[in-house]
Amino acid sequence: QVQLVESGGGLVQAGGSLRLSCAASGRTFSSGGMGWFRQAPGKERDFVAAISWSSVSTYYADSVKGRFTISRDNTKNTVSLQMNSLKPEDTAVYYCAARINRRGGVYAYEYDYWGQGTQVTVSS
Repeated sequence: QVQLVESGGGLVQAGGSLRLSCAASGRTFSSGGMGWFRQAPGKERDFVAAISWSSVSTYYADSVKGRFTISRDNTKNTVSLQMNSLKPEDTAVYYCAARINRRGGVYAYEYDYWGQGTQVTVSS
């Protein structure tokens, strides 16, 4: 079992930066892939970024490539999402997710555990 708690969301102006963090508990954290997804009002939950258990492989949605960076620290049981050059269309609730499989996944159904989400609002 893995419990995930996100933090770091907030209100930022367009062009600004935020860093989201996800604290995980549970002994399987370091052996599984992790991901970030987001959901805007009235829309489906979309893939943002993912990272393999070893951090060797990372994956990004086209809309965030070059602006967002996912990283993890298995010694601290955390995964982070550094978000730069934020745009109003990045506004959403951001969710941290964990999977038992070692690879990062790009589909929500591939993940076994989810956090409660943190709101990110980017003003124009």
